[in-house]
Amino acid sequence: MAAIRRLAEEGRLSGAVVHGGLVYLAGQVADDPSLDAEGQTADVLAQIDILLAEAGTSKAGLLSITVVLADIRDAAAMNLAWDRWLDPRAKPARMTIQAPLVDPRWRVEITGVAALPAADVA
Repeated sequence: MAAIRRLAEEGRLSGAVVHGGLVYLAGQVADDPSLDAEGQTADVLAQIDILLAEAGTSKAGLLSITVVLADIRDAAAMNLAWDRWLDPRAKPARMTIQAPLVDPRWRVEITGVAALPAADVA
């Protein structure tokens, strides 16, 4: 069995888990919940960049993303930050849904799966 690496471990979860050539991201939320939806999205995407780099990949390796918005009316604001961040040559499959988030101050939570570069797959 291939090794399992757990990154950014906290009390109840890991920020990401690396296994079998894939990086599984936990739902990421903004460090600063006072930001608006665009700001929270930018914050979350920066966290994702850090986790992917620690895992040995980048946003170019993203395969799929799920964006959860507390209020679907924030989609346009979320997309402003997303469009600035997105690598247009490596667009992942993406789904955006509305659902209540654990902390009512959170506007957005993002999770996803990324591939490691082929040389890093054991």
